[in-house]
Amino acid sequence: MLIPHAVLLNYDLHMSHSTITLAITGASGAVYGLRLLECLLKAKKTVYLVISEAGKLVINLETNLTLLDQTPAIQQQLHTHYQVTASQLQVFDLTQWTAPIASGSAVSNAMVICPCTSGTLSAVAHGHSCSLIERAADVTLKEQKKLILVHRETPLSVIHLENMLYLAKLGVLILPANPGFYHQPEQVSQLVDFIVARILDHLEIPHQLLPRWGEST
Repeated sequence: MLIPHAVLLNYDLHMSHSTITLAITGASGAVYGLRLLECLLKAKKTVYLVISEAGKLVINLETNLTLLDQTPAIQQQLHTHYQVTASQLQVFDLTQWTAPIASGSAVSNAMVICPCTSGTLSAVAHGHSCSLIERAADVTLKEQKKLILVHRETPLSVIHLENMLYLAKLGVLILPANPGFYHQPEQVSQLVDFIVARILDHLEIPHQLLPRWGEST
C-alpha cells in the first residue's frame, strides 16, 4: 500500500531528531551542556538526560544552578527550572539500566555528550558500558544513530587524538568546545552559544543563536 506524500512528510518531521539523549560529564564547561538542554527544550524536543557524579559537581562549581542529591529530585528541580514536564524531560540515574536509552529497541534519534571528558571519550571508543552514559553511547553507535562528543580539554595527548580518530572513522562527530570569534563576542554567553549553535546545526534543529558566516550582525 502506498503511503501519501503528506503522511511521509509528517513522519519525517516527527522522527528527525525528535528525541535527544544528552549526557553531561565532569569536564569543565558545564554551561555548554545546560545551555544545550535549554535550547533543546525550547525547540520542543524530548530530552533524556544523564549527568555523571562529576558532572553534578562541576555544575555546582561552575554555574548558578545547585543540583539536588537524588535523581528524582533533580528531575523535579529541572522541570521547575525550565518550565517543562516529564513528557519532555526525563532524568536518569547512572545505574538505571531500565532506562529506554539502554536498549536499541528504544534508542533516541541522536545523542550528545556535552561536555565530554577524556575518560568518557576513551570508554566510548573501547565499548565500555560501566554506566548508563557509556551504555547509551554504545547503543547509539550500534544502532547507527548520530553521536556527538563535545570534548573540552587541552592540550590533547596522543591517547586522546587516537581515540578521537577511531571514533571519527566510525561516524562519531567530534565537536570540540572551541568557539570562534568572527561574530565579535562581547560576553561569555556568546562564546557558549557559538558551540551550542554548531551542535544544533548537526542535529538539524533550527535556531537563531548567532549570525552565520557572511550574514550581517
